Amino acid sequence: MTVMAERTTSHMLVEEFEEIASAAPETVTLEFLNGRIEEKRVPDGDHDEIVRWLLRRCMQQRPDLFLYPAGRGLKVEEYRKGRARPDGVLAPDGHFAGEGEWSDPEGVLMVVEVTSHDGDTDRRDRQDKPAAYAAAGIPVYLLVDRDAGTVVVHTNPDAERGCYLDTHRAPFGEEVVLPDPVGITLDTDILKSWVG
Repeated sequence: MTVMAERTTSHMLVEEFEEIASAAPETVTLEFLNGRIEEKRVPDGDHDEIVRWLLRRCMQQRPDLFLYPAGRGLKVEEYRKGRARPDGVLAPDGHFAGEGEWSDPEGVLMVVEVTSHDGDTDRRDRQDKPAAYAAAGIPVYLLVDRDAGTVVVHTNPDAERGCYLDTHRAPFGEEVVLPDPVGITLDTDILKSWVG
């Protein structure tokens, strides 16, 4: 880990990151954003329940799509030089057949992140990831922010500027519409149970 920590302070090539990530043990999830290696925290049970709940809602309302749970690697950021493993990736069923560890985000309709209770959440989930996903042109970024008790829907990505032009925040308990191309409505009241 010392070599990795030293290397993150200089410019790392994406190929170097992929080599490090492929050698990491299964208990460690690594991402590469803004030229830095990030270790993604192992999710707790409430985090998993939120992803499970969302997976079920997606399957009920859009059986033509599948919410691929954590582990699906995406090439993100400008020129696809970042690597992220969202908590969920919504795409047409079978979309990633034949793909390797890191897939181009073309055809991905939505990415999902659920905040973890750690010091990197603000920078990672609320700043770096929306910029990376927008730069990759992913139409919808859904953030379930357990710390704030809100669901944040980012839409209308501006790939050149690396930001979403529209953001809607709703407190847990409100109905949230995930607009086209997703087309799913969420009753978020149950999320109040999983903020711990």
